[in-house]
Amino acid sequence: MADTLSPTMRSERMSLIRSKNTGPEMVVRRLVHGMGYRYRLHGKGLPGRPDLLFPSRRRVIFVHGCFWHRHGDSACKLARLPKSRLDFWIPKLEGNKVRDMENRRKLRSMGWKSLVIWECQLKKPLPLARKISAFLGP
Repeated sequence: MADTLSPTMRSERMSLIRSKNTGPEMVVRRLVHGMGYRYRLHGKGLPGRPDLLFPSRRRVIFVHGCFWHRHGDSACKLARLPKSRLDFWIPKLEGNKVRDMENRRKLRSMGWKSLVIWECQLKKPLPLARKISAFLGP
């Protein structure tokens, strides 16, 4: 199946995808702040530049899009593969997944604990809040 957009139009559309301050990240930030936790943003000195940092707790949270970071949950419909250019997309997305695992391993070796929140988990805020609370502690 061919792409329905020209290369120029596809490039313009892809350039609109943000890496910081995304919709899912903002939802998590509001939830965490509402729970009474305070955090720093986008840890520049840490592997993977975590979305939320809790330096005194040595904890970080990543907010991952299910498509871009290859959510492995078989029930997640957001992690589907595109229908075109699989020769490009499969290595690209699998590379993202490998890079994420390596960054989490590096953080662990530096004494940081990390939590990944998937975009599809935002649909159920109560279980998500419990998960965050259990991760961050009192």
